[in-house]
Amino acid sequence: MSGVYDNHADAYLDARPTYPSDWFSKLAGLSLRRNLAWDAGTGNGQAAIGVADQYDRVIATDVSETMLKFATPHPKVTYHHTPPSMTDEEMLDLIGGENSVDLITVATAVHWFDLPSFYALATRLLRKPGGIIAVWSYSTEMVVNPDFDSVLSRFHDQTLPYCKFPQAQYFLDGYKTLPFPFESVGFGSEGEPVELEMKKTVSFEGLLRMLRSWSSVETAKQKGVDLLPENVVKELETAWGGVGLVRTVVYKSFMLVGTVGA
Repeated sequence: MSGVYDNHADAYLDARPTYPSDWFSKLAGLSLRRNLAWDAGTGNGQAAIGVADQYDRVIATDVSETMLKFATPHPKVTYHHTPPSMTDEEMLDLIGGENSVDLITVATAVHWFDLPSFYALATRLLRKPGGIIAVWSYSTEMVVNPDFDSVLSRFHDQTLPYCKFPQAQYFLDGYKTLPFPFESVGFGSEGEPVELEMKKTVSFEGLLRMLRSWSSVETAKQKGVDLLPENVVKELETAWGGVGLVRTVVYKSFMLVGTVGA
């Protein structure tokens, strides 16, 4: 994801919803040990901080130096820039070595990865038995109320032509088509992600920051297309109920959790 979010890493931090704490307690409950976790594609560290509440130590990595500049400090979390040029052996040494990691998390990022390479590395790193890997994301089709939802749906459709990175369909399908070659632990499996929800109370300005942080909106901007011109913003504002109104937004989410054999 390096480069896609670099131009608005601060907006990404401000606008994105926070992952619920009970997600992390659930994952910790599935772990045999809670010594070491790896948060891959950490971005600004939203998931890493949640993991750190449950695990002794978290290694958080990302290919984007810009995103890491906005990462939230935490005494249990160590952030590392991991450029694509790093080899698997270098990654293994950095994170902890083979059979060392109790939990791997990838929050709203695995659809950007080279999946065969990442899964092979994850399999080597996970502790056997008992190491857990969890990947999740959330839909850009947010739920507010019927009037606003219909306007947002039209805007969402306008963004789809710019959501053309190679693995976009995994995200658009809610990870139902995402390859996930790990044994089920009863919380999502390949082809059958667990459906979850996140809620965030935001102002209209906060919502706009969220929309502007979408990768498709940034991609369109780089191509000279403004997907949020004044008339579109005004239509969204009217359907929202006015710029001063604060509403609760529900984000439909999906997660897959698995383990490797002994």
